[in-house]
Amino acid sequence: MARNKEKLVLLLDVGPSMHGVLPEVEKLCSMLVEKKLIFSKYDEVGVVAFGTEETNNDLTTEVGGYENITVLQDTKVVDGDLIDTLQKLPRGTLDGDFLDAIVVGMDMLIKKYKDIFKGKKRLCLITNAIHPIKDSLEGSKEDQVTTIAEQMTAQGMKMESIVVRGRLSQDADKRIMDENDHLLSIFSKKTRTRNVYVDSPTSLLGALKTRRVTPVTTFRGHLELSPQMKIKVWVYKKTQEEKFPTLKKYSEKAPPTNQFATHQVKVDYEYKSVGDSSTTVIPPEQRIKGYRYGPQVVPISTAEWDAVKFKPEKGVKLLAFTDASKIKRHCFMKDVYLFVAEPGNTRATVAVSAIARAMKETNTVAILRCVWRQGQQNVVVGVLTPNISQNDKIPDSFYFNVLPFAEDVREYQFPPFNSFPASWQPNEQQQKAADELVQMLDLAPSGKEETLLPEFTPNPILERFYRHLELKAKQPDAAVPPLDGALKKITEPDPELVSKNKSVFDALHRHFELKPNPKLKKSSRQFYREKQSGSNAHESDGQAVKSIEYQPPVKIEKIGDLTPVQDFEAMMSQRDNPEWVGKAIKEMREKILSLVIHSHEGENYHKVVECIAALRKGCIIEQEPGPYNDLMRQLREYCHGKGIESLPQLLASRDLTLISKSEAEDSDVTYEEARGYFVKMEPNP
Repeated sequence: MARNKEKLVLLLDVGPSMHGVLPEVEKLCSMLVEKKLIFSKYDEVGVVAFGTEETNNDLTTEVGGYENITVLQDTKVVDGDLIDTLQKLPRGTLDGDFLDAIVVGMDMLIKKYKDIFKGKKRLCLITNAIHPIKDSLEGSKEDQVTTIAEQMTAQGMKMESIVVRGRLSQDADKRIMDENDHLLSIFSKKTRTRNVYVDSPTSLLGALKTRRVTPVTTFRGHLELSPQMKIKVWVYKKTQEEKFPTLKKYSEKAPPTNQFATHQVKVDYEYKSVGDSSTTVIPPEQRIKGYRYGPQVVPISTAEWDAVKFKPEKGVKLLAFTDASKIKRHCFMKDVYLFVAEPGNTRATVAVSAIARAMKETNTVAILRCVWRQGQQNVVVGVLTPNISQNDKIPDSFYFNVLPFAEDVREYQFPPFNSFPASWQPNEQQQKAADELVQMLDLAPSGKEETLLPEFTPNPILERFYRHLELKAKQPDAAVPPLDGALKKITEPDPELVSKNKSVFDALHRHFELKPNPKLKKSSRQFYREKQSGSNAHESDGQAVKSIEYQPPVKIEKIGDLTPVQDFEAMMSQRDNPEWVGKAIKEMREKILSLVIHSHEGENYHKVVECIAALRKGCIIEQEPGPYNDLMRQLREYCHGKGIESLPQLLASRDLTLISKSEAEDSDVTYEEARGYFVKMEPNP
C-alpha cells in the first residue's frame, strides 16, 4: 500500500570533524538500506552529503547559495548500488551547514512527491552540530528555523536528528553547540522531529531505527471498571522481540527465460494408511487427529475438540487495585502493551488521565483480566501501571504487563550458604574481592551515565546477520567476516575497563585458588573425548605442561560380574575398532537381563540400576537410543508379567526412562512418553 511506503533522504555531515565516525555512519546507513531490501523493498532513499569541497544540488543552480552540499544519490528504490554509495562516502574538507542541508533535502522531496505521493516522507540528519550555521539574510536564525519547520509540517514531513558528540566535541566551542542544540529543539517542538544525542560508535549503531513497524491495535473496546463505569480504550504493543526474517525455500529449477517465475518451493502432504498396501490417498474428511496418552494414541474429532474448548468473551475487566510494591518486576512476562484513550474521545481521555494520576499519587496498580479477541482461547491476567506524560500534547496512558499463572511459576529451591561446613564458607577477604568484582562490572555506576543503554544498543546477532547477508548477495562464496569493533563492545568485556581494574582481578585470583579435586571421577563423556583425542597434556602461559602420567587401561574384552559398569566404560573407550561400541552395548544388555532374571527378592536390583544408568549414558553419547529403549520395553513387560513393582519404582526414582528425541535424534520417543513410562505402569492383579 502507498501509505506504508517511505521516501527517505539521508543528510550526512562529511566535514573534517566527522571523519573519525564516518566509518560507523557508513555501516549504519548501509544497514538501513539492507533491512529495507528485506522488509520494505519498494521504499525510496536519497543521499545528501554536506561539508564537501564541491557543490552539486538543484537549489544552487536555481537560486544560488547552498554551497558545499552534494547530492550523492537522488531518491530511488533501494538496491545494491545504493549500498555501495553509502559504503564509500566522500571525506569533506569544509565545515558543513546542517540547516542548508535540511532545505536541500526538503526540496528534493517536494519536487518529486508533492502531488503524487501520499505516503511517509522523512529526513534523517546525522551531524555533530559543533560548527555555526550561516546568518539569515532576513530575521534571526530562530525565525529561519521556525519558517523551515512550518513548511516541513505543511508538507507532512518528519525529521530525525542524530547528533554525534563524545570525544570528537571536547575541543568545540560550547556556545556554538548550545546554539545549535537550541535550533534543533525548535524543530522538535514545531514538527514531528526526534533528536538523539550519542557519544560512541556502538550507540550510533542503535540510534537510527532502521526498521519501522506500523502500530496495529491489539484491542479496541471498553476498559470495564464496573458494570456501570466503562472507558473506551485502544491497546497497542509497546515492545516486541525482533526476530530473524523468514527464510523461505527457493529453487533454481525454474526456466531462466520465465520472467514471472517466483522460484518458491511449495510443499504438499499426502496421508496414506500404514496397514494398507495400496497407494490410495486419504481425503481430509476421513482424517482425525490423535493425541498421545502414554503408549496409546487417543483420537479426538473436531466436534469433540470444539466442545471442550474454553471460549471466553472479548473484553478487558478490572479485577482489583493493589499496592505497586506487591507486584515484583521479575514476574512480568512477554511483551509490554500500551493502553490509550480512544483518539478524539475527550471524555475517555480525561477519565484515563484522572485514574492514571490518582494511581500514581497513591502508588497503586490495577490487576486486569483481558481477552483481546472474540473466540480467543487463552485469558491474560496482568498489571496496569500508570504512565504520566511530561508533554502537554501527549495524553496520559497505561502500561500493561502480563503476569504468570500458577503453572508458569518456577520455584527453584537452593540450600542456604550457612548450611555448608565452615571450611566452605567465604572469608572476609574473599567476600570483599567478590564484591569489588561485581561493582566494577556494573553498567550503571553511580555518578556516571549508563553504559549500553537499551534504546541505543542494537542486537549484535541481527546486525551481523544482515551484514553477512549483504556480503553473500555479492559474493556467494564469501566467508563469515570478523566481528565488527562496535559490536565487540556489546559481546565482549571492555579491554579498557579490564586494564584499569587489573588489581581487582588479581585480588580475586589470590583469594580464590583453583585446585584439582583428585576424588572427582571423570564422566564417561569426558573419558571418551579424551581417549579419542589422545590428549594427555595441555598448554598454559605459552609453555607445555605435562599432566600426571596416564596409564592406559587394560584391554577389556568382556563385561564381568564384579565390576560391570567399569568394564562397560572401558570397552566403550576402546577406539581401535568401531565394533567395540556395539559389542559393549550388546553385552551390557545381556548382563542386565541376566541380573534381573536371576535376582532373588530384588537382591541385584541396585546393581541393575547402576548398569542401566551407565548403558543409558553410553547410548546417549554414541547416539544409539534403539538398543537401550528396546531393553527398557523388555524390562517393563517382564516386570508387568511377574508383578514386580520395586524395580520400576527404582528406575523411576533415578529418572532412568526411555531416551527421548530431545536426547537422541534417532529416537522415536517423545519427551512426555519418556517421562511417564514407568510412572504410569500398573502391575497385574
